[in-house]
Amino acid sequence: MNNSSNRQRNLGPGVQYLLDYLKRMQAENPGFFYATEGDSEHCGNVFWTDATSRANYSYFWDTVRVDTSYRTNRSKIPFITFTGINHHAQPVLFGCALLLNESDSSFIWLLQTWLRAMSGRSPVSITCDPDRLIQMAVAQVLPEARSRFCRWSIFRQTQDKLSNVYQTNSTFDFEFQKCVNEADTVEEFESCWATLLSRYYLMDNEWLQSLYNIRDQWVPIYLRDVFFGELSTVEHNDALSLFFDGLLSTSTTIQLLIKQYEKTISSWHEKELKDDFDTSNTTPVLKTPSPMEKQAANLYTRRIFMKFQGELVETLANPATIVDDSGTVITYRVAKFGEEHKAHTVRFNAFEMKATCSCRMFEFSGIICRHVLSVFRAKNVLMLPPEYVLKRWTRNAKTGVGESEPDSAFGLPSNSQDSPIIRHNNLRQEAVKYVEEGAKSIHVYNVAMSALQEASKRVSAAKCKNSGTTLGTSEANGGNLEMHAIENQSASCLSREEKDKKIRELSTELERTNQRCEVYRAILLALFRDIEDQKLKLSVKVQNARLSLKE
Repeated sequence: MNNSSNRQRNLGPGVQYLLDYLKRMQAENPGFFYATEGDSEHCGNVFWTDATSRANYSYFWDTVRVDTSYRTNRSKIPFITFTGINHHAQPVLFGCALLLNESDSSFIWLLQTWLRAMSGRSPVSITCDPDRLIQMAVAQVLPEARSRFCRWSIFRQTQDKLSNVYQTNSTFDFEFQKCVNEADTVEEFESCWATLLSRYYLMDNEWLQSLYNIRDQWVPIYLRDVFFGELSTVEHNDALSLFFDGLLSTSTTIQLLIKQYEKTISSWHEKELKDDFDTSNTTPVLKTPSPMEKQAANLYTRRIFMKFQGELVETLANPATIVDDSGTVITYRVAKFGEEHKAHTVRFNAFEMKATCSCRMFEFSGIICRHVLSVFRAKNVLMLPPEYVLKRWTRNAKTGVGESEPDSAFGLPSNSQDSPIIRHNNLRQEAVKYVEEGAKSIHVYNVAMSALQEASKRVSAAKCKNSGTTLGTSEANGGNLEMHAIENQSASCLSREEKDKKIRELSTELERTNQRCEVYRAILLALFRDIEDQKLKLSVKVQNARLSLKE
């Protein structure tokens, strides 16, 4: 595990390039935030986040991944990311940082600054690399969050530490990951671990012993009582780390990092829009006559529904048997046919319509398990009780944040329109609806495109007429913390050259928007063609059936 500290990096003129970029973004985008530790001439550390990231945190704040893997992958750029999981189980960005000065106090500053940018709301759980510095900072700044180590980082480190074992035993990696990821009980993990060490003669291996000593901080079976948003423990990737997957290498420069950063954000944004569209405009195939399945199909996003559907179908092979019904809480034993030794215990309170399972899947992933669903099936519970539907997994995950909690909980003004973050998100949601309506036919599409182009002109005109400056803030953190907020200059104060530059930038942005609309139009046209093909095939089948009946 990484225990180095007080390391100083020097990226030369690249740091100034980054600061100039952040200042420009701050001037152009509402809600953009950045902070530096150290003075502007000798910048030590930088953190930044935009309005979309801050709004996303208000919806998906419950679990966070802090990726400091650059400290072990020999990257020249000390790039740190804060990510989470959105309602499609995709990685979503909460903020980024460059940590040139790596010390205990710097990691503490970083987490404090990030938390302040996220309006001070601590996550339920946090995943970080097995690194002493980040571990100490998390314990100090986020004491209420349940912390764990990223097991995929541990798997990678184990390959380095036991390279000779991996080279001489091709099955070790598979058995090691299976032992960690697929154990259903603590006893099963303990037994599997002992067998693994004995089979490969690793009983005295110091690395594996150190991992075993901290098993409650990275092995899933010890962590299933807390929400981490994992839909599967056996996927061979760390979903929370994939937002900037492959972004850094030993030759990456600050300039290239910024370009790839913008490209990656745009790519994930479009993926989310596409999944939003697919969820809203396509109907999943139901596999059972259960009204609960239909209910879930209308509630969840497509990816989450598929996970729920898999659990529901499995109830057919996992019958529930009553073990104890002497009190108000009935105890069931649920096991798959032929796997009775892997049975789970479900306790069901019929009065409160609540059930808990020993597998703790709902607590860990937020999706109800097959064992509880089997009990619901046995008790004729036909619809999902509301407490078993996490809003963060539904198609309405990004609506009505202020309905259950006041805006002040997120550090927002009581009037949501006063918040640039809320304005940004509201406009985005309306734009998605506009795209959906505009894509229903070629005629409506042309009308929508014409309206968008007209709206773009009116927005540009409004920007030229309005003037004003949003107040900035500057705070001290031990004497050297500079916080920057939004600064908007009046267009009337711009020179002719600056106005021309602004017009070119807006024209470029409009062109990008048009290109995205063309992509969506192509996708929708392909979908319409598929529908017409299916309609034609169905018509042929009906005609053949009629002819057959006449004969």
